[in-house]
Amino acid sequence: MPPVRAVPPSAGRPSAEGGGAECAEAVPTECYARLVRIGYLVLPPSLGRNRRVLTAHWLVQRALPTARHTGGDTASPPAPATPGTAPDSPADAGRTYSCVRLRVVRAALEAGLPLRRLALPRRAQLPPLLPQVWGLRLYPHSCGAGEVALEQALAEVSGPCRAAHVLRGLEGLDDPEVCRVLRAAGVADPEAALREADGLPASPALLASPEFDACSLQARPTDPAGRRRIGRTLAAGAAALLVCGMLILMPGDGLGGPRAASAPLYSRHPAAERALEPSALRRVPAGFWRNASRTDFTVWPARGDRTGDVRLLGRALAAWARPGPGVVSTATPGTPAGPPMGPPQLLYAGEVGTAAVALFHDGLRVVRYAEPRNADPAGRVALDFARVDGADAVAASALVVQRRGGRVRYLTAPWVGGAAVRDLLAPLGAARPLHRDPHGVTDALTAPAGRAGCRSWQVLEVRDGARARLLTDLGELTPVRLTAGVPSAPHDVAGRADRESWARTACLLAGMRANGVRSVNSWAYARQRLPGDEGSALWLCTRAETWRGTGSRVLAQFQAPPGTSGGVGAPGVVAARAQDSPDCGARRPRVLAGVLWRSEGERWYVLAAGSPQFTSLSATGGVRGGADGRLLAVRARAGDRARLDGLLADGSRVRALR
Repeated sequence: MPPVRAVPPSAGRPSAEGGGAECAEAVPTECYARLVRIGYLVLPPSLGRNRRVLTAHWLVQRALPTARHTGGDTASPPAPATPGTAPDSPADAGRTYSCVRLRVVRAALEAGLPLRRLALPRRAQLPPLLPQVWGLRLYPHSCGAGEVALEQALAEVSGPCRAAHVLRGLEGLDDPEVCRVLRAAGVADPEAALREADGLPASPALLASPEFDACSLQARPTDPAGRRRIGRTLAAGAAALLVCGMLILMPGDGLGGPRAASAPLYSRHPAAERALEPSALRRVPAGFWRNASRTDFTVWPARGDRTGDVRLLGRALAAWARPGPGVVSTATPGTPAGPPMGPPQLLYAGEVGTAAVALFHDGLRVVRYAEPRNADPAGRVALDFARVDGADAVAASALVVQRRGGRVRYLTAPWVGGAAVRDLLAPLGAARPLHRDPHGVTDALTAPAGRAGCRSWQVLEVRDGARARLLTDLGELTPVRLTAGVPSAPHDVAGRADRESWARTACLLAGMRANGVRSVNSWAYARQRLPGDEGSALWLCTRAETWRGTGSRVLAQFQAPPGTSGGVGAPGVVAARAQDSPDCGARRPRVLAGVLWRSEGERWYVLAAGSPQFTSLSATGGVRGGADGRLLAVRARAGDRARLDGLLADGSRVRALR
């Protein structure tokens, strides 16, 4: 392509004339290559030769149809029509060509603008939609060193400078015409672009070289191995998406059709979804317990000042079914912490202190949900589970509704006629009445302390008619019932003797916390006169039964006279302990234990006592001795260890509790 004009001189000016529907159609076909060359030279070389080739073709193809629908570019003054010329004269073709060329130059300059972080990119700055070439890289033919030097020089100057150099050298326009075209293309300072272009080599032959012909191209393949690798990755991703889509769209749980043997996932089971609806909660009417055939948690009415708060109940049920990371959940040993099996029974929903509390019962468990009163999402949410299957009227007398700051509040059953507070370590003290609100929530009382600071042990005394029962908090949702007497027929703590024995046993309950304890019975199975007439000691067996049946704990105590052992509130000495043992229970109500005791005269004795089933006792090992009956006292030395056993009435020999 020669560097001389291929169009009339009037082509330097864009005109409004000839910008109608025939503007693009009037451009000669041979001008397409020149327009592509112009776009290729104005585009920044930093795009790479392959993208510059495709972008140049896209800009020219985009300029041709666009020119048909715009009335031409009128950024510069129109040139007057030559008198007597026909519509298809060379002057009209030049004006049509200049219209399209202006759009190509403007788009090429926009494509070279840098992308800004917060600004939307212009269409010319994005990769071309068409034409697209897959698997090949296209670039013009390589020529001599002059073309390479010009390419490098064009890469170091601005876009307006490249446009000015191409219009001046390739199109042969004079400087005023170049300024008009650049100004119409949106260049703010065309004169500066011309001055910058003065430093480029002024050789029209270089601009017309095949090095810059984007229509005469060479083709080379891209990386075949990389292309195959990308293809396999895309195919695998498409297959995975297809499989996931099919599983999502399949009925049921995605593992089979309507006739599949397995049921849907639990979270999609209709019964499970129904259990999470506050409107489906079971609510027992007030007073129903009076005529019910059973008296337990199933007849508790729904109480509290927020039983109609659908949002609170909905959050509680949702946290129960799907506890999130912000939920602190606890469960007594052997208690499942899963979602409800169906709509649970609402026991209580209301505000207690600074918390909003909801209590539920699902037949197996009692569940407590507690959140901040203002439902602050950043606040702590607690979810507690306790097993209560097989509860009777006494076991269902109360629940812990709040435990905060060393204080505890209870929710009492509707059949509880009165509540009081009693200190176990003060057996001679009277019970103090405890106020309850209309919903059955008690005032706060001091929670039992640990063994180290055991100076008071407050318990809840509930009355059902004339009977009084003692319940204590061992750190779980259900309080523990305290009883006394023989294991086959325990009774509630009543009378001075029972309270005095429990006064020296209460602090030992700290070792039974968080074990799912249901009841604790303390049995005074023997009383023994101490050597040297130092009074009488009491032997007790304390057994803790659990809700789950296993994990029971047994303690054998030796309680020396209060005057010689620290007073009526001093805890007894643990002579023996066992876990999951039937001893001291209803199935095997017997026990044998012993201690090494020092008298006031600094003499050491091995003391032992057995339950009424024993007929004789013996000691072997470091101490040897025996006695008829169920009491034993043998002289010993400090540090001696003895093995104890006893003979039962049926002739069998039994070892001491261990």
